Amino acid sequence: MSHLTMIKTLTFRSLNHASAIRKLIITSMLSATVAMSGCSLLSVYKIDLPQGTAITQEQAQTLQIGMNQNQVLYTLGSPAIRDTLEPKRWDYIYDYQAGTEGDRQGIDDVKNASQHLVVYFDDNGLVSRIEGIESLPSS
Repeated sequence: MSHLTMIKTLTFRSLNHASAIRKLIITSMLSATVAMSGCSLLSVYKIDLPQGTAITQEQAQTLQIGMNQNQVLYTLGSPAIRDTLEPKRWDYIYDYQAGTEGDRQGIDDVKNASQHLVVYFDDNGLVSRIEGIESLPSS
C-alpha cells in the first residue's frame, strides 16, 4: 500500500500553451545569444611580445661621439647584445609581435631585427661611431 500512496502523490502539472511557448522563446533567445558571442568567448588571449629596447631616432640622436658607456646606458638603457668577443660594440635590437591588444590598436609587427642600432666604443670606453639610426622609427 505504501507504494500506491507514493504513486498517487506524484502528479504532474500540465503546462498551458502560452507558458510553453514563452519558455521555448526564452530558451532559443539565450541559445542564439551564446552561439553568436561564442567566437569572442572562446578566443585565446595572446600577449604582445616586445623583445629588446624600443628606441626612436629622436632618442638615438641624443647620443654624441665621446660619450662614455654610463652616459649611453643612461640615455638608451641596456643593449640587447653585449658580445664578450667584441666588448667595444653594443647592439640595440628591437622586435615586436603584436598580440591581442596590439592587434586591437593596429600596431604593426617589427621582425628580423629591422630596428638595429649599433654603438661602437674606442679603447677608452668612449663612443667612436654610431650606426643604424635610420632603421629606427622617427617617434
